[in-house]
Amino acid sequence: MAMIAGRVAQPEYSGPELSGPELSGFLRNTASSSEADFLVRGARCAACLGKIERGVSALPGVDAARLNLTSGRLHVVWRSGGADPSTVLETVRDLGYVCAAFDPSEAQRQIDREGRELIIALGVAGFGVSNVMMFSVPVWAGLFGQELGEHSRQVMYWLSAIVATPCALYAGQPFFRSAWNALRRGKANMDVPITIGVLLTLAVSFIETARARPHAYFDAAVCLVFLLLIGRYLDHRLRASARSAAQDLLALQAPVARVLDEAGRAHGVPVSQVRAGDRLSIAAGERSPVDGVVIEGRADLDVSLITGETRTEIAAPGGALRAGSMSLNGHLVVEAAASAVDSSLAELARMMEVGAQSRGRYVRLADKAAAIYVPFVHSAAALTFVVLWWMGGDVETALVRAAAVLIVTCPCALGLAAPAVQVAASARLFRRGLLVKSGAALERLAEVDVVFFDKTGVLTEPGLVLQHAAAPALHEAAVLARASRHPLAKALAAAAGPGSVAADVREQVGLGVEGVVGDRAARLGSALFIGGEARPGDGAELWFAVGDDPPVRFGFVERLRPGAAEAIEALQRLDIAVEILSGDRPGAVRPVAEAVGVAGWRAGLTPDQKAGLVRDYARDGWKVLMVGDGLNDAGALALAHASMAPGEASDASQNAADLVFVKEALTIVPEAILCARRARRRALENFAFSALYNLAAVPAAMAGWVTPLFAALAMSGSSIVVMLNAGRMSLEPVAGWGAARWRAGRAP
Repeated sequence: MAMIAGRVAQPEYSGPELSGPELSGFLRNTASSSEADFLVRGARCAACLGKIERGVSALPGVDAARLNLTSGRLHVVWRSGGADPSTVLETVRDLGYVCAAFDPSEAQRQIDREGRELIIALGVAGFGVSNVMMFSVPVWAGLFGQELGEHSRQVMYWLSAIVATPCALYAGQPFFRSAWNALRRGKANMDVPITIGVLLTLAVSFIETARARPHAYFDAAVCLVFLLLIGRYLDHRLRASARSAAQDLLALQAPVARVLDEAGRAHGVPVSQVRAGDRLSIAAGERSPVDGVVIEGRADLDVSLITGETRTEIAAPGGALRAGSMSLNGHLVVEAAASAVDSSLAELARMMEVGAQSRGRYVRLADKAAAIYVPFVHSAAALTFVVLWWMGGDVETALVRAAAVLIVTCPCALGLAAPAVQVAASARLFRRGLLVKSGAALERLAEVDVVFFDKTGVLTEPGLVLQHAAAPALHEAAVLARASRHPLAKALAAAAGPGSVAADVREQVGLGVEGVVGDRAARLGSALFIGGEARPGDGAELWFAVGDDPPVRFGFVERLRPGAAEAIEALQRLDIAVEILSGDRPGAVRPVAEAVGVAGWRAGLTPDQKAGLVRDYARDGWKVLMVGDGLNDAGALALAHASMAPGEASDASQNAADLVFVKEALTIVPEAILCARRARRRALENFAFSALYNLAAVPAAMAGWVTPLFAALAMSGSSIVVMLNAGRMSLEPVAGWGAARWRAGRAP
């Protein structure tokens, strides 16, 4: 059912229908190629994605076609001079999908409209299910020998029809519309058999009721629509939340840039209008909206948004400046090296969209089961009709038997097989401090065989911590530290607590800050600035000097996250490889790797390099779990087979990740993998039961032994068995996943 429920019928595109020359405005031309984006609605699975990409890639002049299932954006690249957007529209529409030129505002309206349509349809179907049972239950009771005459039974059936038919027809519109769009183009999708099953069930029920026959299935029709809509709406909500990852990332770009004219006056313009060569003014506390080169000024740069590390960099004339870098203490004049759409942040957003697309290709367990189930059931129904008719039976009897096959094999148990287990496992992990964002994420997590950890904020706690200091010197230094935006100064001020701020403060870029503490001049900064003796290799440090007193050194260290070493040991006992990928310097990564017992580590990595390593491992057949927290990890998180982020991670990283943990101890990582593996086993057990149930139910329906009571009991019973097996996830002891079991080598 998950596969069936995954095909969401989309409302027709209501924006402007463009074609021919009108589409030229959507083209972006370069010297060697042209590209354009299209909005595709109705594509919901890996099969849809592959069909559209293959169809568009086969068009003359097309170099590449990439569809993002999450956003519905189809990106097409043509060779220079070969662009013809109208052929893309025609091709996608001929394949049975709605397609138009991409308009972000229209895309969002379509998403909102789809959500409203689904929730209304779900409410109507729920109303029908709850009310039709008032008339179905007396009929079922009559089958046990209770007093219910033929006329009373017919009244109950007609009342059922009055309630169920309009509810099923209205709530089933998403399926009916999608099926019709496919059929009128000579294609078929998974909504076609759903539509046939619902309409055929209603038709047979009306025939049976009109002829005073004992069996009708109005309740089954509306119940089937209700169950399918539940899965469809949940799928819509998951996709809507996943869409926000790249949007959150791009939102970090400044919306307005201050561009300098020839006279040196600054004018605020939308960042989308910035072009290479423009001169920009960036004041202290502002982020660079685009990549550029510093022309004038000096400043300490906070690049944690890009690198994920706390250390600062110095911006000076001639130096490169990346989009998202913040000037901490100086004014800069920068020459833009690229437009906003070509910035490093925009490239990272595109990388995240590619990751979402690659995950969209993942075929879930329920999809695989449904790919077998649907053809089997509908072939059995068609065979029943043909054989009975060929053997001399009347058309009505053959049709009733065929409908009985479709009804008794209602995909409720199949549809619950994986979701029920995933809900139980997700609830279990939630109680342990881990939020699971989708069922497919649990399935991918069960397959991982290598884990990449970021260092700062993952293996270590976020930020640096003051190592130790004498109280009088600490409180005096904090008076100066509170006047600085530097990360080390902030850590020192945090250690000292609230207090006063120094007077007459002046900050020297790249050196430190000076001012008046009490009645004496004081300095806080580097050893060079203070006159202290630098200690290479001792890690991050600040020096403080007041008046003629000897300089005082403040050392800062990274503190390991609780359970980091135990988590690494547990993963290695599960035969899972572990590596550390960090943007920090080697001197900071090596001691952390040695402390947690990881032999493989890499330092000084850029976001592109991290994402590239994930791609390389995936190309070699590895299933990568990426655990990261910084914006520099967002691309790798999106591209990994599965991904996790801590609760204090950036919004973009949390949205790119499949799972978010708020538990402080890192042992939640191996716990989650073990839980995912157990959930996979439970789901496979449920699929096996569903297969056995259908193998028994189909012959019974073909032989004419199925009554409404039997169908209701069988379908309910199969669903109960599946739910009880899923509930075993909640009964298994947490202690079985603990460190003691890992150390004993008995991990399941």
